[in-house]
Amino acid sequence: MGNRESLWTHACCLCFSLVLLPASKAGDQNQACHAGDLAALRKFAGGLEFPVHGWSANASSDCCGWDGVQCGSSSESGQRVIRLDLANRGLEGHVSDSLEALDKLEVLNLSNNSLKGVVPSGVFQFQHLKLLDFSKNEFTGEIPANSSLESIQVFNVSGNNFVGSHPTLPGSKNLLLFDISYNLFSGGINSSICNNFPAVQVLSFSMNSFSGELPLGFGYCSSLRELSLAINEISGYLPEDIFSLSSLSKLYLEENQLSGRLSDRISNLSNLVDLDLSFNKFIGNIPNVLGKMKKLECFSAQSNRFWGALPSFSSNLSEIRVVNIRNNSLSGVINLNFSAMDHLSSLDLASNSFQGFIPEDLSKCLELKTLNLANNFFRGEIPESFKNLVSLSYLSLSKNLLSNIAEALGVLQHCPNLTSLVLTNNFHGGEAIPIDGIQGFPQIEVLVIPYCGLSGSIPSWLKNCTKLKVLDLSWNDITGSIPLWLGDLNNLFYLDLSNNSITGEIPDSLSQMKGMQSNLHQPNSLNDFPFFIKKNSSVKGLQYNQISSFPPSLILSNNKLVGPIPKSLGNLSALHQLDLSFNRLNGSIPGELSDMSSLESLDLAHNNLTGTIPSSLTNLTFLSQFSVAFNNLVGSVPTGGQFSTFSATDFEGNSGLCFFRSCSSSEPTEPTGRKGKNKAVIIGMAIGIGLGTIFLLAVIYLFVLKTRSRTKEDRLKQVADSNEHLENAGSKLVILFQDKEKQNQLTISDILKSTGNFDQGKIIGCGGFGLVYRAILPDESQVAIKRLSGEYGQMEREFQAEVEALSRAQHRNLVLLQGYCKIGNDRLLIYSYMENGSLDYWLHERSDYGTSLNWSKRLKIAQGAARGLAYLHLSCQPHILHRDIKSSNILLDGNFEAHLADFGLARLILPYNTHVTTDLVGTLGYIPPEYGQTSVATYKGDVYSFGVVLLELLTGKRPIDMTKPKSGRDLISWVLQMRKERREYEVFDSFIYSKEHEDQMTKMLDIACFCLSESPKSRPSTQQLVTWLDDIGQDCYLMNTEQ
Repeated sequence: MGNRESLWTHACCLCFSLVLLPASKAGDQNQACHAGDLAALRKFAGGLEFPVHGWSANASSDCCGWDGVQCGSSSESGQRVIRLDLANRGLEGHVSDSLEALDKLEVLNLSNNSLKGVVPSGVFQFQHLKLLDFSKNEFTGEIPANSSLESIQVFNVSGNNFVGSHPTLPGSKNLLLFDISYNLFSGGINSSICNNFPAVQVLSFSMNSFSGELPLGFGYCSSLRELSLAINEISGYLPEDIFSLSSLSKLYLEENQLSGRLSDRISNLSNLVDLDLSFNKFIGNIPNVLGKMKKLECFSAQSNRFWGALPSFSSNLSEIRVVNIRNNSLSGVINLNFSAMDHLSSLDLASNSFQGFIPEDLSKCLELKTLNLANNFFRGEIPESFKNLVSLSYLSLSKNLLSNIAEALGVLQHCPNLTSLVLTNNFHGGEAIPIDGIQGFPQIEVLVIPYCGLSGSIPSWLKNCTKLKVLDLSWNDITGSIPLWLGDLNNLFYLDLSNNSITGEIPDSLSQMKGMQSNLHQPNSLNDFPFFIKKNSSVKGLQYNQISSFPPSLILSNNKLVGPIPKSLGNLSALHQLDLSFNRLNGSIPGELSDMSSLESLDLAHNNLTGTIPSSLTNLTFLSQFSVAFNNLVGSVPTGGQFSTFSATDFEGNSGLCFFRSCSSSEPTEPTGRKGKNKAVIIGMAIGIGLGTIFLLAVIYLFVLKTRSRTKEDRLKQVADSNEHLENAGSKLVILFQDKEKQNQLTISDILKSTGNFDQGKIIGCGGFGLVYRAILPDESQVAIKRLSGEYGQMEREFQAEVEALSRAQHRNLVLLQGYCKIGNDRLLIYSYMENGSLDYWLHERSDYGTSLNWSKRLKIAQGAARGLAYLHLSCQPHILHRDIKSSNILLDGNFEAHLADFGLARLILPYNTHVTTDLVGTLGYIPPEYGQTSVATYKGDVYSFGVVLLELLTGKRPIDMTKPKSGRDLISWVLQMRKERREYEVFDSFIYSKEHEDQMTKMLDIACFCLSESPKSRPSTQQLVTWLDDIGQDCYLMNTEQ
């Protein structure tokens, strides 16, 4: 859909010339605007959150001079407004019904703002309106079925949240552009469209939820130049009359469920320039008649079920620029005449079953920039003539049967613009990495050669690849040491040398790599062309040009490295992953690693490390994966921060490590000298007295009992003194917000007793904010007490006032904050007790792998959590932004009703003050992408995190699982990819999936994907979430009732 903008611009320019030419001549320029229009515009402005520039209350009463307003039609009462153009003004708020009074409008353009709510129905009845553009807003609701816009030429409501059936606009004989893409329209495509719009040139229905088969009737759109039906749920065969659209230049059908064979009649589309059939279910051979479409520039049929040989249709395709038929079942030898494709710039034949040699005449495509032949059965060597590919920038030949890596690198080094080279899983004849004859690749940014079994050392010619950013030589047989000059590659941000036989120490010079010290690491040349680096059992391999798959990383695991971990590695402050596991490293863990402030994964397992775990590592707030298992570490495991989320397996194999206690014994011991002296006295008395032995032993026995009793009393007194000290450190009474009567009775001493003085056995949860204890109060009621430790940067009065405000947030789907008290430096928050713990526990921690949570329970949990979040965002006063929505913050009561927790630890958002906060928190895997750039948290950020939770409920998987292969670690990317391939059913948790519930689960998946939209503006509101999820629940209720 790359040329879509140029066609839309052409149509708009045509319409503006028709609309504005007569307007410039009409009306009396000395006459003021109509009083009714003036009142309507002022009321419209009143519905906006911020005034339009120049529209203040003191603005002139002649609205014809206002910014964005044009008058042109006279009446006795003044000039009428014929044009309202407020595009790109940053408007927020609702559109007032007063707009319906502007019934002489010819142009109404409110595009690219943040307007929301339902559009007044009268707007769709304007008989003079020629251009209506509401695109890129947040409008909701349905467009009335009786809409009548007889003069309309451009109708664009794309990029909103409109629902229901699409508008048909009967009688719109002059309509040229009809764009309703990127909405929530559903149902079928109406067969009357082309009867109603006989002159239409652009029809776009893409990115909605249209379903069913395409109707006959498109043949009546004889002037149609662009038809887009992409990214819907349309099924069945293509209607035959589509092939009669001789003026059609762009046909976008990708990402539907269209099936059947591609008709030979497609050659009737002789003016077709772009044809995209990707991600459907087309079968059979690709028609040879495509060669008759001489104007064709882009042909994409990726991810279908085409089979057979690739037809030799290329002789007449002299204008072709892009060919993408990856991921089909095509086979045989490639017989295309590439010498006739003078303008070919991108060729993707990956993931088929092509055989034979790489076509040599590809070298005649001098404009070729991207070439992907990965995952086929090509054999032999890379043709020497490839050195003539002067424009080649991206080349992936992964997973073939190629040989002679020395020849391959020797040829490709002559491609002057080569930036990315991926050769994964080739050269399996015991070849060595070439040392001689290679000068280097001056423009290379991505060099990936894993899984090739290559021997030798890291080649010195790499030092000449000064622009290198990604280097992957893993899973080979490389020996020798890590060269010092690697640290001179200032752009390198991803280095993977794992699973080799590299020896020696980790050089300090690696800490000099500037690409790992700053976040400016994304290759400038990356585009949408995918190159897959590693193939495994997962759906997709790693893609170098998806930066989320390639965070700054240093991976040296599974080698034979020795010596200490360099302290200077702490300089790599932008590093996300450090993996030094399965080596022979010794010495202590440097505390300087805590300076790696972006670190998400640290794996030091299976080495010979000694000493303690530095407590400073608790400052790594983004650390989600950590392991020091099977070393020789001693001392206490640090507490606080992310360390409270790690499991015991992350520390196993270290007999000297201690958890939740001091490593020194707390039991009193008697000095050795006294023991020896008492023993000598007893023996002497036994010998001297003889018969008095029994009496003496009795005396000693009584003495010991008395001593132990006194010792126990001393300990209890010490605890009592400590408790008394703690009571004196703060108020003796606990502040209860809801039960004032109990507040006069409950003391801090009661809290200490109910938790066993914060006994380890009372711990029921832990998180980034502190430990949670279960407590039974004197009245036998159960509560959960969260113990916040440390300094908080607030005065006690401020903190207490904020907590009291939070306690007023009361909803059946929130964990109620019941009370608060302060003990020394510790602050305790008293919450309602949730019997069934967290959703995270039920999905990920239980041995039954979440089978106890059937589909109806999971749907109920989603609905409850959505209601709780909507209350925080919309109803609670003041409004509250959660900022850390995740499955471990959704607690379940005895009836599995969901309750949002920890919302009280987020900053309050005042509804009329600001909608953002710069104090970011969050958990890896749930953090919206925009937070990394804007550093502000928003309501739509909460919605994104909620979408991740929905994916957890549907899949049973964690958002990020570092134990999986790289391509499968990110749940969001995996689900979106599977959805793109129309394989949604494969993502659903097998324990709950059934045909009976598939429709409901698919609806929830759609909702989750809306929440995960890249653009915050495209995400739904929490109120929409509640409505949509409740609708699914109604379906579930009706189904259960019928059964």
